[in-house]
Amino acid sequence: MWVAVLFTVLSSAGNSIGKVLQKQGTKGLPQLSLSIKVMRAYISSRTWILGFCLDILGALAMLKAVSEAPVSVVQPVSGCGLAILAVFSHFHLRETMNSLDWLGVALAGTGTVGVGMAGEEQRSSQLHLLRLVWIILWVFLLFGAVNWWVRAKKKSARMHELPGSVLPPIATSHSGVIEEMVAGMEAGTCFGMASIFARLGFMLVEKGHSKFYIPAGILAGVCCSASGFFCQTKGLKDGRAVVVSTCAAVASIITGVIIGMLVLGETLPVSAFRQFCLLIGWLLIILGVILLMDSNRVGLLLPRSIRRILKLKGSSHKSNPPRSAQFSRRDSNSSTVVQLFTPPKSSTN
Repeated sequence: MWVAVLFTVLSSAGNSIGKVLQKQGTKGLPQLSLSIKVMRAYISSRTWILGFCLDILGALAMLKAVSEAPVSVVQPVSGCGLAILAVFSHFHLRETMNSLDWLGVALAGTGTVGVGMAGEEQRSSQLHLLRLVWIILWVFLLFGAVNWWVRAKKKSARMHELPGSVLPPIATSHSGVIEEMVAGMEAGTCFGMASIFARLGFMLVEKGHSKFYIPAGILAGVCCSASGFFCQTKGLKDGRAVVVSTCAAVASIITGVIIGMLVLGETLPVSAFRQFCLLIGWLLIILGVILLMDSNRVGLLLPRSIRRILKLKGSSHKSNPPRSAQFSRRDSNSSTVVQLFTPPKSSTN
């Protein structure tokens, strides 16, 4: 079980650092599409290619992890990628981290250890493939409907902004936030489904079916990962990386846990102590993710005496938040991109 946890940590590290590099690499590039000219521009960016390769290596490490352990254990551990991302930004990109940031790193790391301690060999269980088909169908319908609604809102907003239009301007921030969240959830769902399909292939072979199901499951997982990369890159290009990354991480965990239990027949540990470790591990990882993504706002909710002990900068809700290890906000307007880790000035694509 610990081998699977180790590979999961390596996978989340590759995915998280790859996100930062891809975000840096998209500067000055057109929005990602299947156009040959646009694809050539992305391929010529060394920073984006490096981030993409790290994402690929992370996906391969995840395949190794799901071959060793249940998806409902592997996917939550992947949440520690945000902690690795924060440490990487602190030492490599020279970003500062406050006390709550380091607390988030510690909580995510402790939660990972707790999930590893809770792991145990899963008994042979029944597969529910029909449930998988229905889940995929409903997910497609849900995301399709939301994407159609977002596009309709954007089209309506553009019509209101045309010169000479007598229609009053409308706010687009709400649909912009939903678009960012949908991009992250689509990417995270695809990444979670990649682990599900890979694990499914290994389980079918364990039950005596043809070994062909292993490469078939891996191929399906690669297709899901590629779809996730596409959705993620589109979200990182026009949206706030902090929103896209958080939604992707949460959706990946939820997809792995729920579908792992409903379709692959995965269960909680039998021992009460292991169940406690698993649930506490999940809770600590979630709390760590929350602190890492928005430590400034969490700090404002703390009493002034505690903020003074933690050496947090006090500020009002109306003032601009201080620069942290997560992101720097240049503008509260939804049309402004909020970068995840401001790159050094000497960085080049």
